[in-house]
Amino acid sequence: MKAQWFNSVDQIGEAKWQAAIGETRYPFAQFAFHQALEQSHSIGDGTGWYPEYLLVMDDDDSPLAIAPTYLKTHSQGEFVFDWSWADAYQRYGMRYFPKRIWAIPFSPVTGVRLFSHLDPNGDDVAFSHLYPALADIMTQANQERGFSSWHLLFAKPEHVALFAPSKDLLQRISCQFHWFNRGYKDMDDYFSHFSSRKRKTARKEREKVAKEGIKLTRTLGSDLTSADIDFFYLCYQSTYAKRGQQGYLTREFFRQLAETMGDQILLVQAFRDDEPIAASWCFFDHHSLYGRYWGCMEEVDCLHFEVCYYQGIEFCLEKGLQHFDPGTQGEHKIARGFEPVFSHSVHYIAHDGFRDAIGNFCEEEAQAVREYHQDTHALLPFKQET
Repeated sequence: MKAQWFNSVDQIGEAKWQAAIGETRYPFAQFAFHQALEQSHSIGDGTGWYPEYLLVMDDDDSPLAIAPTYLKTHSQGEFVFDWSWADAYQRYGMRYFPKRIWAIPFSPVTGVRLFSHLDPNGDDVAFSHLYPALADIMTQANQERGFSSWHLLFAKPEHVALFAPSKDLLQRISCQFHWFNRGYKDMDDYFSHFSSRKRKTARKEREKVAKEGIKLTRTLGSDLTSADIDFFYLCYQSTYAKRGQQGYLTREFFRQLAETMGDQILLVQAFRDDEPIAASWCFFDHHSLYGRYWGCMEEVDCLHFEVCYYQGIEFCLEKGLQHFDPGTQGEHKIARGFEPVFSHSVHYIAHDGFRDAIGNFCEEEAQAVREYHQDTHALLPFKQET
């Protein structure tokens, strides 16, 4: 096995990238996704995100796999929060940044973090030995450059399990809420599995939006117009503006993806009197729907639930998708049938003292997360099994 670092997707080239990842439909493994991030200047100079892709090859230089890593000069856009760790380093006069993350930028979605045609879904245990092997390469690269840490974010639990707990590697968990298709025929069948009170509540939420005269559309990226993308981007930025921030991604990123990955993009829009008032953007493959960037120009009761959750569930049922990962945080998802699941990360901390302190923090945090995970099960809307 050989491994080589590259600073851009174009250095690797689309042919070699696609040869490495094979036929996988996972949206975040696609050359077009990473190229759009770079060419739209959503990552790169001035953003605090500097790509360093690790290409794995066999002894004949044939591509085997790609690991997406980034050097970071801040902790924004990661969704596994380590700001307190960085603050502690600063208080002791030490440098936390730059650090390396092994992740999908701006995308808190669990999935493979080693894209390979040999194991497109990350299910082959025989292939999975590459995860700890590449971790060793990253640790060595960090040590050579004096970096504080590397962080594998939102990895599949079976891949995290490959990293045996050690004094060098720490494991961390958090809680998200995902929807699973239990063989539902349509939305009526889905709601029939709710308790009577929760079923009435969910239906009333959808009725409220309909009674406002709001129409919903679902459009694939390949059918989007420039006006659709302009309006969506206005919504996207408005969500951040309400918090006094600016969205990480540029309009060009979304425009380019609609052109290059349109058959894996879903845009939900809400209209009042033929004028758009809200939108959400999702990705999908043969198995899952991944969301979502969202925003609205008019506040309407329950519109967020309709545009971001019910429309996505309905799309999954129509397309036979088995899973909907709507992003991080949000207890309000529970009442709509999104179940608590653990998300996992692995962290290499170079400094012995900080590694011990952060390790203690992760253990205490994990206990609280497990209790929270258990408590939220009681809030699910489904009928109790007898």
